[in-house]
Amino acid sequence: MTAVKPQQAPAFMKAPPADLAAVLFHGSDPGLVSERAAALAKSLAARESPPGEVLKLDESELDEDPARLETELQTRPMFSGRRIVRAIASRRVSTALLKPLLSSGPLEGLLVVEAGNLKADDSLRVLFESQSRCFAVACYPDSAADIDTLISEVLSSFSLTIEGDARALLQSRLGADRALSRAEIEKLALFCLGRPSITHDDVEGLVGDAAGLALERIAEAVAEGRTKSAISDFGRALASGENAQVIISIVQRYFLKLHRVRSDVDAGQRLDDALRSIRPPLFFKQKDSFSRQVRSWSRGQLDQALRRISEAAKAARLTSSLEDVIAERLILALASMAAVSAAAAGGR
Repeated sequence: MTAVKPQQAPAFMKAPPADLAAVLFHGSDPGLVSERAAALAKSLAARESPPGEVLKLDESELDEDPARLETELQTRPMFSGRRIVRAIASRRVSTALLKPLLSSGPLEGLLVVEAGNLKADDSLRVLFESQSRCFAVACYPDSAADIDTLISEVLSSFSLTIEGDARALLQSRLGADRALSRAEIEKLALFCLGRPSITHDDVEGLVGDAAGLALERIAEAVAEGRTKSAISDFGRALASGENAQVIISIVQRYFLKLHRVRSDVDAGQRLDDALRSIRPPLFFKQKDSFSRQVRSWSRGQLDQALRRISEAAKAARLTSSLEDVIAERLILALASMAAVSAAAAGGR
């Protein structure tokens, strides 16, 4: 029954309490929430004897079987240690469902829940902070010291060093999201393998701004037609203080990039060559999804999407009091277009 503050989180992660039953990771850094949830689940499984297994339940699985979470937590595996169940806070993983479960006595499994930025009086956060053997861990954007430690950790794993001015520039471009920060450092390391040191020019040419990358994830979800993810990330961005007009501009920039590559392909260029021309370059984990989007969207459909984005941007500037609503409607409209584009591409 403890609220773990950001400065206490590293120590908690290194030595989680022996009597721990359930943990809630929450905060405005979704990448850090996810990274810590995965790391804790792995370490909890490893300390079981015999080792336990990690089971991640998504919302679709819980929709099909609403009792699945309770069943998994109350069942002792026959051939392994306790099961560690990971889930994301949702209508199927809510205070109403978890309160009786966590109050009923010792569970056979351990529960790790991920959530967004929760206010101090949010019922889910209050539950984990007040319930016996439960913990709520706050995850907020990395401090300068956290970022410096992350840079050293990742580059050390690649046996790379970085020049002082390059490190300072890299620090300035990271921090909005732990997962994105790690991905950007890994991308930089992969491009610089075999060099004596990473330079300022390397960072300048290869690493984007992390806050922008977090917002670009909204655009990526929109372009793939993943409406639920796009709206969820959009809501988190607004909750963390991002401006809806900035989000619209990020979506516009992303679709302009799609349009440019699609145009190059239509002009006869190989897709791989067109992708390599993008600056800053795509992270390798983005390449597959971006390639699917280029194949899915025709140039005409992208023209139409860019017109809608331009109209939304103008409307948001003229009526700033409605910018959140305008941006959300744009996201829904573009995600719907993406679904139509994907269906059309499948039939071509």
